[in-house]
Amino acid sequence: MQKATPDAIRDRQIRFGLVGCGRIAQKHIEAIQQHADRAVLAAVCDTDPQALQIAQGKTDAPGYPDMEDLLERGEVDAVCLCTPSGLHSDQAVAAAEAGLHVITEKPMATRWADAKRMVRACDEAGRYLFVVKQNRRNATLQLLKRAIEQKRFGRIYMVNLNVFWTRPQAYYDSARWRGTWEFDGGALMNQASHYVDLIDWLIGPVESIQAYTATLDRNIEVEDTAVMNIRWRSGALGSMNVTMLTHPKNFEGSITILGEKGTVRVGGVAVNDIQHWEFAEPHPDDEWVAEANYDTTSVYGYGHPSYYDNVIMALNGEAEPETDGREGLKSMEVLIASYLSARDGRQVALPLEY
Repeated sequence: MQKATPDAIRDRQIRFGLVGCGRIAQKHIEAIQQHADRAVLAAVCDTDPQALQIAQGKTDAPGYPDMEDLLERGEVDAVCLCTPSGLHSDQAVAAAEAGLHVITEKPMATRWADAKRMVRACDEAGRYLFVVKQNRRNATLQLLKRAIEQKRFGRIYMVNLNVFWTRPQAYYDSARWRGTWEFDGGALMNQASHYVDLIDWLIGPVESIQAYTATLDRNIEVEDTAVMNIRWRSGALGSMNVTMLTHPKNFEGSITILGEKGTVRVGGVAVNDIQHWEFAEPHPDDEWVAEANYDTTSVYGYGHPSYYDNVIMALNGEAEPETDGREGLKSMEVLIASYLSARDGRQVALPLEY
């Protein structure tokens, strides 16, 4: 169906409601506060009374004990879903049916059908669906994206992504939903989700995937380790290696691209350090490499404020969403294909449906 463009919200602040006040919620609070001239956190919601109380103390926003209560009484334009991933689909549909825009953390859902249902519900309601991909906004990846768009690599031959982090058993034991298929997803779907996003966003559509997953040490339903072989429609070949068992702490989040006329490696703990940048032809962007690098102790990076800038501009009618629901479906499709491949022991071709 043809998507309708929602009416622009002008001449006042955008009112956001935060649903889920746990680990990632702080990044959303900080991002909205940085845009206080254009946006306000008008409501916070959590079923955990303690988490709700802490969020209210940090924001002075009205608190709601459940999302249904927020939808009925909260005066908001959009909800930000920072809840367990398996809850996103039902919550997004409920918000859309209540006439609200939706911003959802990654992954947008844990099932392919649920992800598509979210897109359909927001389309039918004439509301925007934004999927958080804040790593795209990191300076290192913005520089790399421009180099690809400028065809500086020539033909890309090979791509490798590594996510070598650690999540101890205590992390999974901290909440019953962690490490479950229904609500969380494994190392690929949850922790490495933003790196899976780079597979399509940077390199292009995928032709096929062959993957293996394993639960080698943690006492969880899902995988703590995975490997993936990838063939892109361009002919490029590549791989992705992921584990949450790195000793003793997060070690590497990287992407390496080898092309006809260029070689680049962006590494560090979270693609925050351009470690090699070499092209056959010079370009003014080369002068920005050192400045693009940044230190970080957080695998989340610092892209949430910039991400919210696009959300606010889209709701103001000044821009198109850069990562809407359909953009979110691209990485979901790669994730689902990798799980199907690992489960069935076969190569899986994309698209999943025609």
